[in-house]
Amino acid sequence: MSDENNSFDNQVSLHEDGAPRWVWLAMLALAAVSLVGLGVGWNATTHAKAAEQSLANQTKAFQQNMDTLSQRLADSEQTNTQLRNDVQNINDNLKTTEGQVTSTRRQTSQIRDEYSKKLDSVQTELSAKASADSVTSLGTDVNGVKTDLDAEKNNLQMARGELGTLIARNHDEIDTLRRMGERDYFEFTLSAKGQRSRVGNLQVELRGTNVKKNQFSLDLYVDDMRMEKKNRAADEPIYFYTRGTHAPMELVINTIGKDQVSGYLSEPKAQPASTTAASNNATTN
Repeated sequence: MSDENNSFDNQVSLHEDGAPRWVWLAMLALAAVSLVGLGVGWNATTHAKAAEQSLANQTKAFQQNMDTLSQRLADSEQTNTQLRNDVQNINDNLKTTEGQVTSTRRQTSQIRDEYSKKLDSVQTELSAKASADSVTSLGTDVNGVKTDLDAEKNNLQMARGELGTLIARNHDEIDTLRRMGERDYFEFTLSAKGQRSRVGNLQVELRGTNVKKNQFSLDLYVDDMRMEKKNRAADEPIYFYTRGTHAPMELVINTIGKDQVSGYLSEPKAQPASTTAASNNATTN
C-alpha cells in the first residue's frame, strides 16, 4: 500500500514539475507569432507608404506634363492666330498690288494712245499746210511736240518693277518721274559703312558693298522696326509697306562704290485731307 502511494506521489510530482515548461513554450510561441506579426505589419506599412509616395510623385509628374501640354497648346493657338493675321495682311497687300498693276497698265496704254494721236496730228497739219511760211511757222510747234513725244517715249522705255512702277536709273530719269507727279522722290547718298541717314519718313543704314558683284546690303528702320536687305543689285527696287498705308514704298540704289551708295526713295503722294475724309465717309455709308 505504501508502494502504491509513493508511485502516485511521484506521478503527481512529475506532473507538477512538467507544467511550467509547456507554459513557457506557449508564451515563447506567442511572442514569436507577435514578432512575426509586427514584422509583417511594419513591412506592409512601409510598402504602403512607398506606394503612396510613388503615386504622389507620378501624380505630380502627370500634372506637370499636363501644364506643359496646356502651355504648348496655348502657344500653338497664339502662333496660328498670328499666322492667320499675316496671311490676311498678305492677301490685302496682294489685292492692293493687283489694283496698282492694273492702274499702271492703263496709264501706259493712255500714254501710247496720246503719243499716236499727237504724231497723227502733226502729220495732218504738215500735209494741210504746203506753203513755206506755214511750214516754217509750224516747225516750232513740231519741235515742241517732238520734245514732248521724246519725253513720253523715254517714259515708256524706262524699266518697270514687279509692281509696275517705273524705275529711274539716274538723276535725269528721277526728274522725269518727279514731273509726272504720281509719287514723291527723295534722292540720297550714303558715304560710309554703318552710316545712318534719314530719307523721307524712314532711316537707311549702309551695311556693306561688293563692287565686284555690284551688290550692296543695308538696313531700313521703319515704324520702330529694322528690316535687313542683303546682297541686292543696283537698280533693283526694294518694296515695303509702312503702318497705315496700302501703297508700297520703293527704294532703289543706282550707283555702288566702295562703302558708298546713291539712290532714291519713292513713296505715294499723300491724299488731301478732304479727299481722305470723303473716302472715309463713303466707306462708312
